[in-house]
Amino acid sequence: MRLLIILLFVIFNLEAQEVSSATLIKQKIEIKELKKDLNNFYNKKEKEYQTRKKELETLLSKIEKEKNEIQSLRDENRELLSNIKGEVENKTAKIYNKMKPKIAANIFNQMISEGKIEDVFDIILRLKDSKVTSLMKYISPMNASMLTQMLQDYKENNNNEG
Repeated sequence: MRLLIILLFVIFNLEAQEVSSATLIKQKIEIKELKKDLNNFYNKKEKEYQTRKKELETLLSKIEKEKNEIQSLRDENRELLSNIKGEVENKTAKIYNKMKPKIAANIFNQMISEGKIEDVFDIILRLKDSKVTSLMKYISPMNASMLTQMLQDYKENNNNEG
């Protein structure tokens, strides 16, 4: 009987080991499948990420290109505007150079009273020196004083820069 009990015990243990061994193999297979699924999921997401990254880089490149085009266009427009402004100022200076000093001085006094002293100053800078001298006789003392100060400041700034 003892032998029978021992034999039953050994058989029972072997079956238990087989069951746990089968369970372990099944779990190992399931883990391999999970690992395979996770790798597939990761690879899929990595591929999506790379695609999105490439799209974003393309967009960024396009934006940078358009930004440079806009800057170039802006620079061209500024240059054009500067040229146009220079032409207008040159023509204005020609007109005032041909005008009688008393009439030009009256216009300048009026412009200064309207707060356009910078415009008057820009015109005076382009006039012939002899014309400026004649004009100053007819410009009001206060306006002549302001314009003289602006001319001195301008001369000092240009001497410091040049």
